Amino acid sequence: MPGGRLTQQDRRQIATGLADGLSYTEIAKRLDRPTSTVTREVMRNGGPTTYRSDRAHQATERRARRGRQAASQAGPAPSAARIDAGRDVETVQEFADRFTELLVGTGIPRMMAGVLACLYTCDSGSLTAVELAQRLRVSPASISKAVGYLEGQELIRRERDPRGRRDRYVIDEDVWFRAMVASARLNAVLADAAQEGAGLLGADTPAGTRLAEMGWFLGLVGEDLVRSAGHWREAFATQRATRRKPGERPG
Repeated sequence: MPGGRLTQQDRRQIATGLADGLSYTEIAKRLDRPTSTVTREVMRNGGPTTYRSDRAHQATERRARRGRQAASQAGPAPSAARIDAGRDVETVQEFADRFTELLVGTGIPRMMAGVLACLYTCDSGSLTAVELAQRLRVSPASISKAVGYLEGQELIRRERDPRGRRDRYVIDEDVWFRAMVASARLNAVLADAAQEGAGLLGADTPAGTRLAEMGWFLGLVGEDLVRSAGHWREAFATQRATRRKPGERPG
């Protein structure tokens, strides 16, 4: 299986395969590349319906230039053995890249998605801003903006490193519960605004009816979301407790 980066000719073959309706697996076989490589390439450059080979090649070259510039500012990358001991580093990185693209597809900005992927794929679930900058090969300023956004969405939390004066950014056991509750709060705000709009426009008018139905739907979904998140939070907490050895402290 050939290594190295995709060439412009490779990208043209990908575009041709997509136009012919081929799957990522079929295109990868034609190129003798991993399917994950083709999937990541397409999702990073607009998805299967808007992928263009020349545009993708130019975008990749721009990213490479930015990466080299950021790397010179961020310093040397930490050793692979220290972060991914016992694992195939290239396989871990391929998964992290693919996971990043999937998170981007849910609406999370790319840099923020990259930070989440880093935290999820390291055993500690905790990294400093410097470590994140080194792993992602970006500037500390980019990390600062990303972690600020993720903290606001309650997808990560900040804690003080007891071994030094740096903050660490953490994904803990309750991260998705907090994220779901934050989403439910937003739904509640939208529901209240929609109901207010319905009253202003008149509940018996088409616009008023539309807003009233929106408020009703979002309100009920938000309530269900909080109940469900609370239920499964307790269920997973019980499951985790039974998996821990006697005397073991929660991580």
